[in-house]
Formats: sequence, structure tokens, C-alpha cells
Amino acid sequence: MTEKGNVRTRFAPSPTGFLHIGGARTALFSWLYARHYNGKFILRIEDTDQVRSTEQSTKAILGAMTWLGLNWDEGPFFQAQRADMHRKMVRRLLDEGKAYCCVCTPEELEDKRKKALAEGRKPKYDGTCRDKNLPRQAYAVVRFRCPDTGVTVVNDLIKGMIAFNNDELDDLVIERSDGYPTYNFAVVVDDAQMRITHVIRGDDHLNNTPRQILLYAALGYMIPQFAHVSMIMGSDKTRLSKRHGATSVMAYKEMGYLPEAVVNYLVRLGWSYGDQEIFSLDELIRIFTLESVGKSAAVFNPEKLLWLNQHYIKECDSKRLVDETMPFWQKLGVDTSDHGFLERVTDDLRTRSKTLAELADASLFYFTDDIVYERAAADKYLNKEIVDYLAVIAERLPSMQDFTRKGMENFLRAIAGERGVSLKVIAQPLRVALTGKTVSPGVDEVVITLGKEKVIKRIKKAICCIKGR
Repeated sequence: MTEKGNVRTRFAPSPTGFLHIGGARTALFSWLYARHYNGKFILRIEDTDQVRSTEQSTKAILGAMTWLGLNWDEGPFFQAQRADMHRKMVRRLLDEGKAYCCVCTPEELEDKRKKALAEGRKPKYDGTCRDKNLPRQAYAVVRFRCPDTGVTVVNDLIKGMIAFNNDELDDLVIERSDGYPTYNFAVVVDDAQMRITHVIRGDDHLNNTPRQILLYAALGYMIPQFAHVSMIMGSDKTRLSKRHGATSVMAYKEMGYLPEAVVNYLVRLGWSYGDQEIFSLDELIRIFTLESVGKSAAVFNPEKLLWLNQHYIKECDSKRLVDETMPFWQKLGVDTSDHGFLERVTDDLRTRSKTLAELADASLFYFTDDIVYERAAADKYLNKEIVDYLAVIAERLPSMQDFTRKGMENFLRAIAGERGVSLKVIAQPLRVALTGKTVSPGVDEVVITLGKEKVIKRIKKAICCIKGR
């Protein structure tokens, strides 16, 4: 049974690209598990691949973690900076006879692999150097002496008990010829020395786990508990890729998604809590357990994510929604100096917008007096029959007392009643005059947000356009 306060989880990405959806979900599960048990969440950057690891990728990963709200308690630690410790542990295994030097060349290893396949054998290393007791040499690698009998059992917290025959495992390389540790070795040393109690990761690592368990045992380390999360698939049940939509977390920020929508969606990819779909972060921390994580692959559904994002935009605090939309307005060249006006604009559009980018695009008519009328809208609604109605609105609006949404509705209904027409006969032409299009927030909302002066100015422009035809 897991005890509160003793849990230590980690997220250990390789800085060879952006933080992708799959990695973000793994990080989220690890973070929630630690928070649920009042434990610690550790961030470690596994940058031992010196060729592919970049500082830009590291910054991108840290930025994505911060945007998602996945704060870490320790780190970020950098695996490459611990290379001396890894080498020390390799020497220890060599001294104890649990590892050996191997001088087989890549060409020789390829020949061995082809021969094994041709003979119907598993293409594992054949142990040529295993008992030669070779000294350390510049071009040699170091291999772990894997037991060739017995069974290694992984008691996975999600997938259950899985047994691996040791004779099917390889004498894996634990240190390359350049003196750097391999992933399987470095991760064991680091997890053990960072006192990680629960390793939660994608099930593409499952085949590495028996090898790592044997390394833990050889080094005398406590073996953590493992939980392997299923992969994320696209709608066609193939592994998630760009053809299914964006796979980078920060791409969703750039498209106008709120972080809580992405977090809420990610947690539901493979985890459930009855039929509930929407969760606050505090609620997730309280109820998240690995017992509710499914074994089967999760299917990524962009429409579901979009639906969640729309929900969170509707619920977002007005001041924060302005702040979140600000970068999108700035890209469009909008004057963002009047925050009060921006709040009114976002309040008008929040229920109609699925993304922040969509909200910013839809709001452009608020920020310009140079309204461009959609041709079909103008042809249908901006005609000479409507001039009188528009003129009366412009004439009476300055003296209107109850300048609220309800007051505006009553104001327009009164004018329509006087002329014996329905409200829509007046409202839709007014909408086109103010926005240039037939689809927008309610006319009452638009009028109140724009204010009397701008409304009158736009009505007069529409009247001039009608008379000038």
C-alpha cells in the first residue's frame, strides 16, 4: 500500500525535440500521483545523447511543463552532468565481475545479427567477449553480464504481472565506447540515487524494464514500482502522429487552447472516473489513482479537446481571458490599451469561441470603424426600406437612459412596435451595420460594448452606403 508522503515520482524527457502529447500525459500522471500522495515530483533531463540533445529543446520542454502547471519539487537535473557517477557505477560492476568489456566491432555485431536471424534465433549478443576478461580499451564498450537462466518478473501497477525469461534478454551495453552511459544504465542509477519510488512511463519502455530490474539488483538498489501507460493512438488506431493533428503541447497554446483544457483532456486519455468528463486540478489531485488507468491504448480525439477548450473559455475569469487572448490580438495589430473594453469584448464572444485564436479573429469588428460589409449581408439587409429604422435608432440613442442589454432590447422592441414590424426586421440590419456580417454576438451586446458614440457613427456610415448605391 502506498503511504502518503513517501512517494517520489519523476518525469525524465530527452531534450531532442518538443514536449509531445504522449510525454505530457506521462508527466501529468506522474505529477498527479505524487500530488495525490503528498509526495515529490522530480524533473530530470536525460541528455546523454550528446548529438541530438539541444538547449532549445530543453527550454521548450520546461516551457511546456510550466504552461501546463506541472511544477516540480526537485530539479531539473541533467543526466549528462552525472556521467562521472555513472562511470563509477560501471567500474563497480566491472570490479565485481557483473560486467565485462566487449571489443566486437559494429560490423562483427551486424554479421552476428544476420546469422542469428538466418538460423531462426533471436538476434541477441552471442557473448563472444563475455569470458575473455578483457582490459578497458579506448574502443571497447562495457556490457552487463545478464543472468542466462531464471525469470525476471515485472509486477506492473497497470498491466499486472509480466514474466520475462532471462535467456531471452541481452548482455546489454551499459557504457559506450565514448565513455557515456547508455539510457538503460543511467536511468537505473539516477532513479535509485534520486530515491524514485514509482516509475510511471509509456509502455514502449516495458521491454527495458526486466533489464533495468536486473541492473537494480546487481547494484544493490531498491527496485521501484513500475506503471506502464498505454500508447496514444490516432483515430485510425495507428500511433499518434502529425497526420492526426498537432502532437506538440505548445502547438496547442499557439492555436489558442487554455492549459486547463489540455490537462483535462490528457488525463482522460486512458484514465476515467465514472462518466465525469470535466475536472479541476484540485479535484484531479484528490481522486487520481493508477487503479483507474486502463490497459488498452487511448484514442486521441481533437473534437473532444476542442469541446473542452470551449468549456474552459466560457468559464474563464474575464481579466485572465483578456490576458490569454492578448498575444492573438497583438498578432492581428489590435489596439489592446483599453483593458475594460477588451473585457467587454471577450465577454461578448466567450460563448461563441472554441479557441482564443477564433475569439481574436471574431472580435476584429469591435476595433475598427472601417467596417467592411459582407456582400450577401449588405444586399439582403442594407436597403432603402431600412434607412428610416436606422435613422431613428441613431437619433434616439443619445438620450436613451437604461443603457444595458435589457434596456437595449426594450429600446429596439419599442421602435419595432411603433412601426408595426417584428424585432428581427430591425435587429438584423442593425447587426450588419455594426459588424459587417450576419453572425455575431447579440445586437444588444454589441451595442453596449461599442458604446453610443461608435454605434451612431457606424449607423450613419451604413445609411450613407445605402443612399450612395
